[in-house]
Parts: sequence; structure tokens; C-alpha cells
Amino acid sequence: MEYVYVTKENIEKEHICCAISNNSDVQVRSKKDWLYDRFEDGLVFIKSSVRGKCFIEYIPAKNAWIPIIGDTYMYIDCLWVAGSLKGHGFSSELLNMCIEDSKRKGMDGICILSSKKKTSYLADPKFLAYKGFRVSDEASNGIQLWYLSFNDFDLPKFKSCAKDCHIEESGFVLYYTNQCPFNAKYVPVIENVSKDLNIAFKAIHLDTKEKAQNAPTPITTYALFYNGEYVTNDVMNEKKFIKLLSNLGL
Repeated sequence: MEYVYVTKENIEKEHICCAISNNSDVQVRSKKDWLYDRFEDGLVFIKSSVRGKCFIEYIPAKNAWIPIIGDTYMYIDCLWVAGSLKGHGFSSELLNMCIEDSKRKGMDGICILSSKKKTSYLADPKFLAYKGFRVSDEASNGIQLWYLSFNDFDLPKFKSCAKDCHIEESGFVLYYTNQCPFNAKYVPVIENVSKDLNIAFKAIHLDTKEKAQNAPTPITTYALFYNGEYVTNDVMNEKKFIKLLSNLGL
């Protein structure tokens, strides 16, 4: 497989894998704008030259948009291979490219979010374990920080603000960033559904690194709370949200 490095210079002509459409699409525009501003913080985005979902996105942990401590680690925002591109070893190739790049840049290791069981929008724990990753920390909602160390120095961990996954607010509260392109489309959908059903809902857009690094959740791309308790990181469309309301007796 040949791979393409997405940069400031070519981002407008390259597709971004998770949202394949033209640049006028709100999801594509949101993601590309977010990526463009992150390149100067050391973000790397590598994708297959073939059109499809096959890419890795990583950034020095000190600049990652999640509340972790691990300045000498590289943090993987997303590693996603799906569809017809799955099952050919491309995930391993992309991961190895990240590992070699991180070593060249003097990092002590790499880290990524996962959980005990495979969960939407998180890395597969079986794949990580197979690749030698181990768990360095776990939040109360079951989200784990997995790491692969090069030097056995200090391990990455969650900030204290993200460990309990509890907030002092009633109703639904959603924390999200523009790292995930789907939010640009579906957050307004859930806001409108909540308004139509007279459901208390507040969306908190984490639009700076500082806000994301001090969030009350280890996952910031999408973290939905209800009456103070963490519910899910699964991006809700209208159908999923209505089902969730039903499950909660609302």
C-alpha cells in the first residue's frame, strides 16, 4: 500500500477518510479546519492512497486534545481501517509508521484510548494487546489509556479531572470537539430533537486545547452525560438518541 501524508499544502485536495465528500460538506470542512490548525502542534495524518477508511492520526501528547499527562509520549487520535481495506495488515503498517516516527522524534512511547471490550470510536483492545500495548490508567467509565513504551520511563496517565467522569449538572450535557467530523452534522440534530421533545440538553464545544485538556472526561471527541453521569462516547444520530431516551424512561 502507498500512503499519503496530509499537510497544510495538500489538505484541500486530499480526502480525510472518515468523511469522504467534497470540501463544502459541513463534516469535511469542520475536520479539515481542525486538522489545519493542529499541524503546527506536531499532528501527523497518514492515509492510504486508495480512497477509503484507512488512516492514522497522531500528535505529541502534550498537545493532544484530551486530559492526559505524558509529555514524552505520542498520542494516537485515531487509527481506523475499515471496509474493503480491512484485513490486509494496513493497521499494522500505519501503527509501525507511527512508532518509527515517534522514536525518531525522541518520544518514550505511544499511547491511545481503548476499553476492556471493543467500543465504538475506540481502538480494539485485542489488537492493542497483540501489538504489545498495556493499560496505564483507567477512568471510572471504563475508558482506558493504553501505552507502548520504548524506554520504560514514566507512564502516561489521565489527569485527575478526567478520572471520575461525573459532572454537577442535570439533564443531558454533551462535551465534544471538532476532531470528529460527524459532530458537525449530528450535534445540531440532537439539539433539535431535544428541543422538540422538551428534553434538557446542553452542548459544550471544546474549541481550544486548554478546554479539552481539562475536561471532566478522558474522551473529548464525544462524551454524553445524563444527570451528571457519563452515558456514552457513541456519536448519536436521531434514531440512536430516541432509543437512548427510551432506555432511560424518558
